[in-house]
Amino acid sequence: MSDYFGRYVDFHTASKKEAGQLLGADNMIGDVLDIECGMEDGAHRAWLVNRFGQRIGMLNADDSRELSLVSARGLRMRAVLSFIAFTDHPGEGFYWGQVALICFGKAHEEAFGRFIEKVSRRMGDNVRTAVDLGPDTVARIVESEGEDLPDKTVPMSKKEKDTAIIKCRRSVTDKLIETGRSGNKGCFIASWIFLLALVTILVFTLKSCFF
Repeated sequence: MSDYFGRYVDFHTASKKEAGQLLGADNMIGDVLDIECGMEDGAHRAWLVNRFGQRIGMLNADDSRELSLVSARGLRMRAVLSFIAFTDHPGEGFYWGQVALICFGKAHEEAFGRFIEKVSRRMGDNVRTAVDLGPDTVARIVESEGEDLPDKTVPMSKKEKDTAIIKCRRSVTDKLIETGRSGNKGCFIASWIFLLALVTILVFTLKSCFF
C-alpha cells in the first residue's frame, strides 16, 4: 500500500536542555511522539514532540526531507521512542536516540492507532517490533483493525565505541509513575507498597548475609 511508511531512525538533541528532558519521566521508552516538519535556514527539519508538547530531538537532514515528502502525501506521522544513548565524543559528547517511525493514511487511523499501542507496549519491554512493513503485512493490520502484530523484530543498533545506552526499556519507577498519571490511585498506592516491601526484604536479606 502506498499510504504507509515505517522505519527506525536516529535522532539527536539540539541542546543540553533537550538532553536533560530525555532523561526524565516525561520521556519514557515506548512513548508515542508527534512529528513537526518545517523549513529552517533553507533546509528541511523534522522535530520529535512528546505528549507534553516539548521538542525532544530532531532528525537528520535526509530523514527530515523524506518525512516532509511523507507529510505532503497526507499521511499521519507518529514515532515511538526506542532508546536513548550517550556518545562520549567529540568534545563533551552528545545525547541521541532512536525512534520507530509509523506513518499511515488517515482512512486507517483507527487500525494503526491500535497497532501503535501494541508497538509502544512492546517497546517499553525492549522488544523492537519491525515497522518497515510490506504491502501484505500492512493489509493484514488494516483488515484485523490493528490486532495483527508482526512477529519480526529489529535488533538494537551495533554499539559504537564510547557509546552507552542510557534507557532502552521502562523501569519499575516509570511504570509506577505512568499508573499514577492514568488516575488509578488505588493501583498506584498498592504498587508503591509492593515496591517498598521488596526493598525492605532485600535490605533485611543483605544485612542477614553480611552481619
